[in-house]
Amino acid sequence: MDNLLGLRGKVAVVLGGGRGLGEASSMLLGQAGVSVAVVDIDAEAAGRVSDAVAAAGGKAIAVVADALDPAQAPRVLQETEDQLGDLDILVTIIGGSKLGGVLELTLEEWDHDFNRNVRYFFVYAQAAARSFVRHDKPGSIVAIATGGALRSMPFRASYGASKAGLVHLVKSMAVELGDYGIRVNAVAPGATFTPNSVGYMDSPAWKAETEKIPLGRLAKPDDIARGVVFLASDMARHVTGSTLAVDGGSTAAPIYDLASSKRKARRNLMKSLGREPEA
Repeated sequence: MDNLLGLRGKVAVVLGGGRGLGEASSMLLGQAGVSVAVVDIDAEAAGRVSDAVAAAGGKAIAVVADALDPAQAPRVLQETEDQLGDLDILVTIIGGSKLGGVLELTLEEWDHDFNRNVRYFFVYAQAAARSFVRHDKPGSIVAIATGGALRSMPFRASYGASKAGLVHLVKSMAVELGDYGIRVNAVAPGATFTPNSVGYMDSPAWKAETEKIPLGRLAKPDDIARGVVFLASDMARHVTGSTLAVDGGSTAAPIYDLASSKRKARRNLMKSLGREPEA
């Protein structure tokens, strides 16, 4: 498997690596033999995850930084190179949104979402790509988008628009950087159960949403991390400019009530097989 992944001995920066999807991605990259710089604004979280990677047999350092501050990007990459070696992989986890309708949305809220979802990615992706070119080596950049980038997001329009912009930027950078052997891709998670979602995802509304997912459950952080590791690895060596939906089939699902349609289809199937339909 090591030969298939081709990740052992590589060096990765994971922005937002101290929790949730970033923690899961850092852990899985570490298990694949990658030396990981866990970058987070929360020093305790970054240290906890880097220690966990090391405890599982990997190699990691904690880098405390505000990834949304572009002035800190050179220090983050330099600290990584000084302690772990030349960069091979960049993973950008950080994102966020303001909830609200377009009639009330302020420019400050609009800018908030674009800063957290597109601007900082460009800063770090450009810096990482320049590092790859400077060291005359290929590299992989993996962004976290969202399933909402592939469809409408009412009352979260700035979030959806910024993530859609991220997907477009991934495509454009992939085409520009292909000559240098640099791959740029994105993972588009569906609804994912993280520590931040505890509470509201237990609500009846979210349970109804879960019924619309063809695979029948919310994603776990590890599900998303597997997509990240795949795109970073040699398994995806001929994949660039792509957005991988890791959403249990949500973006492929119809907009009508999937659960009731499933029940009706199952009743018809049981009848056709001469079996008693389920209640």
